[in-house]
Amino acid sequence: MNIALIGMMGSGKTTIGKHLCDSLRGFSFYDTDEEIVKLENRSINEIFECEGEEYFRKIESEVLKKILNSDNNIISTGGGIIKNTDNSDVLLRKSVTIYLYARAEVLYNRIKNNKERPLLNNVDMEKKIFDLLKQREDKYKKAKYIIDTNNKTQEEIVKEITEKLGIHE
Repeated sequence: MNIALIGMMGSGKTTIGKHLCDSLRGFSFYDTDEEIVKLENRSINEIFECEGEEYFRKIESEVLKKILNSDNNIISTGGGIIKNTDNSDVLLRKSVTIYLYARAEVLYNRIKNNKERPLLNNVDMEKKIFDLLKQREDKYKKAKYIIDTNNKTQEEIVKEITEKLGIHE
């Protein structure tokens, strides 16, 4: 079984994914963004600046499919991975998808000081987060499980995930 965490940037996918992996035996953790950085040997900002979002999304799809070729992975996906219908389909087929939901204002407060988010550079960050969430929410909601992360600790979120999956730590 693969477990894929989907949701907006700032929803806690990487943090929760690592915590979940630490609490479960026999799982490996992958962050698609980190895998892209390793593969490309440059930051996501650099990829966006030099090659553009379309190139980034192509590499992201390749990385995702490679990770999903094996089992027992916990995957933290990029926030926009679901924009590509093929990615959404493969995630739903080859993993248990979990949407980590957070309200737009919560997301903004979590990431407002982070300059490593290329889609949020040189824009009204708060408005952009709201717009992206609105654009993507229907695709996120196709996940098998939806976990509301607002006002919850990491421990509470991981416990809720393991309970939904029927996995006991």
